[in-house]
Amino acid sequence: MLLIEEKYKPVAKLLLSSGTCPRCVLRLCCVGFPAPYRLPYKELADELWKFLASDGDISPPSKKIRLDDSLECESATQVPGDDEDTDVSEDSQTCNLCLGILQHHCSKEFVKKIFHKVQSAGYEFQDFVFPVSLPAQLLVREHSAWLEAQQEMRKQDRVLEKADIIQLKEAYKWIIHPMISEELGVQAVSKSLFEVGVVFCHQETDEDCHFLATVCKDCFKPAKNKQSVFTRMAVVKALDKIKDNDFCIHFPWPPSLPKTTCQLVDIQCNHASVFVAGRYNKFSRNLPQTPWVIDGERKMESSVEELITEQLKALFKADSFNFSSSGREDVDVRTLGRGRPFAIELVNPHRVTFTKQDMKDLQQKINNTDKIKVRDLQIVTREAMAHMKEGEEEKTKCYSALIWIEKPIGKEDIEFLNDIKELTLAQKTPLRVLHRRPLASRSRNIHTMKTEYVDEHHFRLYLKTQAGTYIKEFVHGDFGRTVPNIGSMMKTTADILELDVESVDVDWPPAVED
Repeated sequence: MLLIEEKYKPVAKLLLSSGTCPRCVLRLCCVGFPAPYRLPYKELADELWKFLASDGDISPPSKKIRLDDSLECESATQVPGDDEDTDVSEDSQTCNLCLGILQHHCSKEFVKKIFHKVQSAGYEFQDFVFPVSLPAQLLVREHSAWLEAQQEMRKQDRVLEKADIIQLKEAYKWIIHPMISEELGVQAVSKSLFEVGVVFCHQETDEDCHFLATVCKDCFKPAKNKQSVFTRMAVVKALDKIKDNDFCIHFPWPPSLPKTTCQLVDIQCNHASVFVAGRYNKFSRNLPQTPWVIDGERKMESSVEELITEQLKALFKADSFNFSSSGREDVDVRTLGRGRPFAIELVNPHRVTFTKQDMKDLQQKINNTDKIKVRDLQIVTREAMAHMKEGEEEKTKCYSALIWIEKPIGKEDIEFLNDIKELTLAQKTPLRVLHRRPLASRSRNIHTMKTEYVDEHHFRLYLKTQAGTYIKEFVHGDFGRTVPNIGSMMKTTADILELDVESVDVDWPPAVED
């Protein structure tokens, strides 16, 4: 079996005699298809040595790599589906390029660890993606091998581009993907909502990378959230910058044999967020939209957000959530009509498959209260959520307000308000929200007004306004911070006693039939 092209024979000899495992030899010899990597370790090593011995001048394997141990061991790598374990023997030398990744971390026992982790986590999924996090010094060691292999190829007047080398992650996934797929019973794909990832580390990372920080100081900057400055991105940047001669002086070939192998530090499972949208009505005048906590003390026992998300989070088995809505109402303001659009991001949900009836049942559970009601509850895409925020400034809202007037009035005193159209207000940020919003002056429009006389000190005002208009301030003026206002227009003191949102004119999410 011809595993690699004849032109790469000098490279293969160089690598095998220097402490490189057979699978990394394939990578540096640009073998770009999965089958050879999936060969049992013993069979792959045998085939490589047969290939190299074909010209009769190959010397026995170096003691450094102790390949004899690898060839004789009973636990040599098997193809997926064989009865034996897929790891090389524990006493075989750790590869100086992959640091054991392609030797000791693609066994059946290793895959079973992944399977048990996923199984115990209890996720629903139809396929998976397999991200791999590797120590940064693997890039340094591979760069060293490439420079040396490049020199060998130049002796034949050939070129070995770094881009032609098979990346360690790709080779690793070629080997392990079918094994994990067999255990999980689903396929590994390039894009999936569910990911099973592994994180490896190596105790000699800083030691191998330290010289780069001396030669390329500007590539390595301490970061608060990073334990080491030698991140993958920083090392890539430094390797692109450093000159080949400088690299070879500081990191000569062959790389030192590793004292230890890469260690698995974490198996991570995560499902992409699921988004649920709907509209809510709020009937209580003592209920904030979101939890009301000041200086660590809760001011109200519940909120719209909590009444909705408590059931959602439990049903989807999500780790956390993010609540958003098309605007917000004050704690003492009701939201009536068809309600206010809202959307909830459920982070890392473990359950994701629901029927329309499931969502209907969930809606009924949420509505088991007299404080709120939700409607049109449905699962939406992340992209669809943008519709809720589209036209944030242009959309309209309708309100009804019960207004108190200091001076006695008759019906004729308020009729002029009915004739006002497209009234432009100048509103400074209200005093009541200055603690959480920056001071600014905004222009807002009152599109239409309609009055309903109640008695000589009270009338009801129905308004259609531009989104973002402060209605309370339009009534009482906020000490002149909103002009004009009802008080100034009627030349008296005015105040607002009750306010209701009658409609939020956003045609999203789509109505759900009962």
